Amino acid sequence: MSITIGDRLPDGVFKVIGADGPVEMKSAELLAGKTVVLFGVPGAFTPTCHMNHLPGFVEHHDAFKAKGVDTIAVLSVNDMFVMDAWKKATGAGDKIVFLADGSADFVKALGLELDATGFGMGIRSKRFALIAKDGVVTQLNVEDAPGQATVSGAAALLETL
Repeated sequence: MSITIGDRLPDGVFKVIGADGPVEMKSAELLAGKTVVLFGVPGAFTPTCHMNHLPGFVEHHDAFKAKGVDTIAVLSVNDMFVMDAWKKATGAGDKIVFLADGSADFVKALGLELDATGFGMGIRSKRFALIAKDGVVTQLNVEDAPGQATVSGAAALLETL
């Protein structure tokens, strides 16, 4: 069953590349006392994720900040090295936190996993975007199809703030 509005986000541990190399980031560290936009994508560098979904959040970063968002983070079932390469390739800089959920543990805990084995991609994340305040989901937008980034896009999510 999928997480819903009003639910607390589960505990999770992500891998990220820090200034000195690989580190772990706990979901509590990311969420505690903050308003966070978290969006999930099926895969770094995949066409919709790379050319449509992520760029909207980079472009609208200042608008989210103006509406009280402390952190914007993208989650994908990729390893931390791929996520770091994606961050560098997009020029997102410090606007977006890139979270690797390599074994899909967090997306499974959310109930938002996508079985993409038919495309040779294994278990991935459904395309979604949520807003969490101090770890509690206040908005959740999940796409019906992984190739779309409409309800989970930055513009749609901004309208809910």
